[in-house]
Amino acid sequence: FLIGPGKLQELAILALQEAATVIIFDQELNPSQIRAITDQIELKVIDRTQLILDIFAQRAKSREGKLQVELAQLKYLLPRLILKNTAMSRLTGGIGGRGPGETKLEINRRRARDRIAQLERELLAVRKHRKQQRAQRQKKGLAVVSIIGYTNAGKSTLFNYITESGVYAADQLFATLDPTLRRLELENVGPVVLADTVGFIAHLPHKLVEAFKATLEETLNADLLLHVIDAASAEREDNIYQVQEVLQEIGADQIPLLEVYNKLDLLEQAPRIDRNADGAPERVWLSAATGDGVELLLQAVSELVGQDMVNEALELAPDQGSLRAALYRLGAVESEQYTDDGNAHLQVRLPRADWNRLMKKGPDPLW
Repeated sequence: FLIGPGKLQELAILALQEAATVIIFDQELNPSQIRAITDQIELKVIDRTQLILDIFAQRAKSREGKLQVELAQLKYLLPRLILKNTAMSRLTGGIGGRGPGETKLEINRRRARDRIAQLERELLAVRKHRKQQRAQRQKKGLAVVSIIGYTNAGKSTLFNYITESGVYAADQLFATLDPTLRRLELENVGPVVLADTVGFIAHLPHKLVEAFKATLEETLNADLLLHVIDAASAEREDNIYQVQEVLQEIGADQIPLLEVYNKLDLLEQAPRIDRNADGAPERVWLSAATGDGVELLLQAVSELVGQDMVNEALELAPDQGSLRAALYRLGAVESEQYTDDGNAHLQVRLPRADWNRLMKKGPDPLW
C-alpha cells in the first residue's frame, strides 16, 4: 500500500470527511501498489507522474505537443492497465487477435502497444523535420539561444518581452509545452535564434524525457542557455539544483549557461550584471514583467554569443567569385564595395568555425 494498512484506512476516512474526489500520492506508485490501494479505496487514486501528465494533456495545443503527451501517457498506463473483474472475455477474430478467450484487458494492452508504435513513428518524423530546420540554421551561421528554467519561472514572459511575441504566458505550471523559435537581432552580433522551451520540474519522469526528446533537442543543440530563475521564490536554490539535475540527465550540462534572476520587481532591487573573475557575464538580475534589466540581458548575451564571431575586412580579386558566393550563402557579408580595378571590398561577420573552415581552403580561385 506504500503506507501502512492503518494509515490507509485513516486516509480513506479523511477523504470521505473532506468530500474528496481524488487522492494524489506525491511520488510514483508501481502497478501493484495502485491495484492494492484501489481495492481498498473507491476514490480515484493517481500519483505524481500521472498528475504531471494530466496537466500536460490540458496544456498541449500543437499536434506535436499532443503526440508527445499521448505517448508519455500510454507508456505510463500500459503496465498499469488492470481490471477488477478479469473474468470478462470476448471472442476476437481477425489478424492480430488471439482468438477465443482473449480478455478485454489483453485487447486494451495490445491496442495501447499498437498506438505507442504509431506515435513513435510520427514523432520520429517530427525529429527529422526539426533536424532539417537546425541544419538550415547552422548553414546560415545562426546561433541558438534557448530559454530554460523551472516551471513557472517566467520564461515565456521574458521571451514575449524580448521578441514582442504573443506566446501564451500564465502563472501556472507548464504553460509552455511546445518550443517556440523567433529570430532576434543583437547589436554587434547580428541575427540569432531565441527558443522558448518546456519548463523543468523536480524528478522529471523518465517517460516525459523520452516522449519530449524532439522538444528537448532544442535545448541540447543550443549555443547558449538562459537559465531563468524565480528570484523571489522561497525554493529558489532547490529549483536551481533541480534544473541542473535535468540538464545533466539529458546531456546538456556542458553547454554555456547564463543565469537570469527574474521577478526582481518583487524584491525591489536594481537590475544588474554579475561577472566572473575574467569579466564575463555569469548572472543577470531583471524583471520580465516590467522590462527592467532586459537591456542588460541582451548586452550579456551579445558578449557571450559574440565571443566566437569574426569581424574582418576582405579584398577579393575578380577570380575569387566562388569565395564571395560562399560568404553570401553564409549570410556573412555586411557591406560590399568595388574598386576601379574590379576588386571587391567586403566587410564580413561570421562564426569563427565557419571562418576557419573557409580559410583552410585558401585563396584558390577554384575554391
